[in-house]
Amino acid sequence: MNHALTVVTVAILVSGVSTLFWTSIGIGRLIQGVFQPPPHKHRRRRPALVQRFGAENVAVLIPAHNEEAVLYDSLMAASVLLPLSQIHVVSDGSSDRTVEIAEEFGVRVMDLQPNRGKAGALAAAIEYFDLERLFGVVLLLDADTRLSPDYLITGLPLFKQPDVVAVTGRVRCMRDPAPRTPMGRFLVSYRSRVYAMTQLLVKYGQAARWADVVTIVPGFASMYRTDILHRIDITAPGLVIEDFNMTFEVHAKKLGRIAFQPDCAVAYTQDPDTWHDYLNQIRRWTLGYWQTVRLHGMHIGRFWTALALQIAELLSSSVVLLCMIPLVVFTAYSETLANVYGDPVVLGTVITGTMDLRYVLVGVLLPDLLLTVFAAVTLRRPGMLLLAPLFPFMRLVDAYVCLRSIPAAAGRASSTGRWVSPTRRKFFSPIPTPIAPRNAAACTP
Repeated sequence: MNHALTVVTVAILVSGVSTLFWTSIGIGRLIQGVFQPPPHKHRRRRPALVQRFGAENVAVLIPAHNEEAVLYDSLMAASVLLPLSQIHVVSDGSSDRTVEIAEEFGVRVMDLQPNRGKAGALAAAIEYFDLERLFGVVLLLDADTRLSPDYLITGLPLFKQPDVVAVTGRVRCMRDPAPRTPMGRFLVSYRSRVYAMTQLLVKYGQAARWADVVTIVPGFASMYRTDILHRIDITAPGLVIEDFNMTFEVHAKKLGRIAFQPDCAVAYTQDPDTWHDYLNQIRRWTLGYWQTVRLHGMHIGRFWTALALQIAELLSSSVVLLCMIPLVVFTAYSETLANVYGDPVVLGTVITGTMDLRYVLVGVLLPDLLLTVFAAVTLRRPGMLLLAPLFPFMRLVDAYVCLRSIPAAAGRASSTGRWVSPTRRKFFSPIPTPIAPRNAAACTP
């Protein structure tokens, strides 16, 4: 086989056709946004769209389970943007000072006992606080998330388009406080790289108006129009997480379009900085994804076609990545020990030939390195390049967890949705004053 063809084939199998396609769309949108000339002053313009919602129309809803370490600072960040009367906390069976902190802060509080899981807490709080009647938009916010000062300034204009029913926030890794160990810093750097790929490229492509195939409106800091909430089955049974299901509901019931702009509705979240917490979170996310796919099944339409391609890609790329391990071992044995101990035997057959492993590895490692370079440049974190040789190992871990979660999702045992938060890092730093963003024009439809 031609060496160049080997590299390209492996790269496509590992990266996936779907990811490459949406990445190309995302890159095109990024380039268009950078080089798009301003409209000519004599050119006939379309009528300006009227701002549908202001800050007074937004309710913040924070589900929290034993979040005393981080809740205060998240409330501080939210209170810079909105009055305390518009911030709501639902404590889902907390046994620490979560309720006390929220009450002392002065926001509206619901103490839910016993806990029902995040989805159950959200549904109960939406009804208890009468959010659908009192507000036009609900901002779902995790307790460990800090909103950027311009979150609403940039996020709300995306609702100007009448068909937009949800705005997905852009997640960025919180670096203050810093992870406690070198392993923690590595895990957070890897997650930052994943976010750069999935949001700046893939999700941005999927959010193109003609496409509208975004697969998740993350519950960490995203907004929904309240007039569609009654049509979303937030508490669908048997799911470990709710945000995949809520997104699939929007597509399945044709409720409207999901908007996303990389420079709009930005928020910062704490990512796990221990190996145990990282694995638990990845298991929870992948299990929730497969459970949601099983619950909804497949339908006809753009979203479901894109979803089918994504599923095929997840399976094929995970299998190919994990096959790299025995392939490396097999090739190393063939090239170094076969002359002494004989050629390897597989299922009774003597294997005497091997692929040129150098080109196979190039097909795996080169795209991975390019992704690291992209993340380092866009996030302005050149130190990430030093970790590039270690990131492929994390992809192997993610691939294993992805495949390992499928039998659990296919089984009849359902998840209760009850949660245990990762270990939080306390942070005490000043909350900046909101300012008009320099990129506000990019957040206008």
